[in-house]
Formats: sequence, structure tokens, C-alpha cells
Amino acid sequence: QVQLVESGGGLVQAGGSLRLSCAPSGRIFDLNTMGWFRQAPGKEREFVAAITRSGGGSTYYADSVKGRFTISREYVESTVYLQMNSLKLEDSAVYYCAADRGYCSGSACYVRVRYDYWGQGTQVTVSS
Repeated sequence: QVQLVESGGGLVQAGGSLRLSCAPSGRIFDLNTMGWFRQAPGKEREFVAAITRSGGGSTYYADSVKGRFTISREYVESTVYLQMNSLKLEDSAVYYCAADRGYCSGSACYVRVRYDYWGQGTQVTVSS
């Protein structure tokens, strides 16, 4: 089994930055893809970013966050980070960490149901 614990959420002004962390525990050696999703009130959970072990750590981003968010991973502990810069009001949501034992590429990483494990989420609120 795998447990994912997110941290780092909070309240930030528009234009500011936050860094989210996701610490996995349990059987983590073969968590080959790690991702971040978010869900705003009344909306579906949507893909934000993903990183895989292949290709030295291939990364994928939703168009809405490209150039502003960066996903990274520590390979020893498998901790995953999401650095969020130039935050906008529309970035407000609960952010969820997700893990998949398989590999993905491109838009296949966006598919929510491929991820086997999910964290409880951390709230990010961007104010004007």
C-alpha cells in the first residue's frame, strides 16, 4: 500500500508563489509516475502536472499552468514538489497528489483514472 501526504497549501496573493510537497510512504520503490491534480468548488478534478521516471524525469503540464508551475521529484524518498509561481485567482483549488506504478507519456498522463493512489489534498487559495 501507498500513502500520500500533501503539504504546503495556504493563502497567497495573486502574483505570489507557493510550493506544495507530496511525501509518499509504504511501497514506493515502483511509483513511476507522480502527478498533481486540482479541484475547485463545483468543478471536476483536473490535471495539473506529472513527472515520470523515464527519460531522466519527463514532465507534463496542463496548458493553464505551463511556464508558471514546475514539478520536480527527489528520487531517494520519491517526494514530489509543485512550485507554483505567478499565481492567479483561478488557481484556487484543493490540490491532490497522485501516484501510478505505470509510465505515461504526453496526454496519457492527464487521465485521472490511471492513478492508483491519491492524497487527501491541500487547499490553495489565491486572493486579489
